[in-house]
Amino acid sequence: MVTQTDTIRKPTVRKSVTGYTCAVEFSEPAMAWRVTSLLLNIAHALDHLMLLVFATAVATIAREFGVGRWEDLMPYTTGAFVMFGIGSLPSGRLGDLWGRRAMMLVFFFGIGGSAMLIALTQNVWQLALALGLMGGFASIYHPVGIPMLLRHAAKPGITIGINGMAGNLGIAAAAISTGFFIQYADWRTAFVMPGLLSIACGLLFMKFAPVEGGAPAKRTVKQIELPPGTRNRVFLVMTMLAITGSILFNFTTNGNGELLKARLPILVEQPALLGMLLAVVYTLSSLSQLAVGRMLDRFPIRNVMLGIIAFQGPVFLLAAYSRGWMLFAAMILFMVLVFGAIPFTDAIIARYVDDSIRSRVSGMRLAVSFGVSSMAVWALGPTVKAAGFGFALLVLGAVAVCSLLITWQLPDESTIRKATAAHAGQTA
Repeated sequence: MVTQTDTIRKPTVRKSVTGYTCAVEFSEPAMAWRVTSLLLNIAHALDHLMLLVFATAVATIAREFGVGRWEDLMPYTTGAFVMFGIGSLPSGRLGDLWGRRAMMLVFFFGIGGSAMLIALTQNVWQLALALGLMGGFASIYHPVGIPMLLRHAAKPGITIGINGMAGNLGIAAAAISTGFFIQYADWRTAFVMPGLLSIACGLLFMKFAPVEGGAPAKRTVKQIELPPGTRNRVFLVMTMLAITGSILFNFTTNGNGELLKARLPILVEQPALLGMLLAVVYTLSSLSQLAVGRMLDRFPIRNVMLGIIAFQGPVFLLAAYSRGWMLFAAMILFMVLVFGAIPFTDAIIARYVDDSIRSRVSGMRLAVSFGVSSMAVWALGPTVKAAGFGFALLVLGAVAVCSLLITWQLPDESTIRKATAAHAGQTA
């Protein structure tokens, strides 16, 4: 049994890389918070796993529903990603105003139940509606779960890195588990099993997650305040990067399976092997987030971002002209860079946004970025059908160049410190 004296640590004050002093409160029992943190990371894995099962199973589902080619079925998953984006707005608002613990319970039970519903569908329109419902529940995690995890993080960079790795291991798990279920059971089982796991995690979360003392929006102590001009510029850069990053993430994770089959034909009739190769790609790529997380705690965020994003364009160009196992190696490289860039927007929020509004800011960012990038999922099938994967990879390279240009516009830490000090002097 956990006692009230078994706490994580006493309240401390830390100083971030930017020079801001942030009060960090730790009052939950240690064991309860450790279990809660573990469940929040598992939730991230489940969130991405559930969204990628369809992309891995799309060819099998298309044959069962009599659609024909996988490219023709792919647009039916657009609703899931649209709901994943626009649902982030109310999810973030409810997280701040109602409570993050309650919203995470809705996430666990909602995504588990919608997975069961997907397994019961009998035609493409039922499938599209059920996927859209799942996307709505999936929208809860990022604006709610990550701020909840960061609330007590002494080192937000590595916390984001571990959480990001967990999410991308969920993508790897989607690839390998769906491949095995398709080969040895059926595609419906690939939805049922993680759905049951989500419900079980929800029950554990209900038991262990500490009850919040109040909704985040009702907290009166502000930890971070930026001058309006600097804040608006940071938010604009963050949102634009979220859009380009989401396009790269959604297009690659939804298209990598078919890309491998197109350029490694031996995989067409071996879904289990295909799943294993994708799992290798995503597992190796997810490790990049640990390295990036550590760097974010030690170095200026802008410098780390420029170093990662600068390599994306050339690697996509390499992949566009690669085939066979060379394409597989290039895929590992571009996924390392795509996954490595994922922590940046969450790191910007952790560093520059007060906890009382983090869920709402995350929700707005995700609503815009995934609302736009969901079009990448819709366009995946028609684009590849009309122009091929080579053209699609060149387009991704162009998007990566846009990301680099946007990153240049992010103010560095010294500029932000000076602006904040000047603003504090004017308002004193």
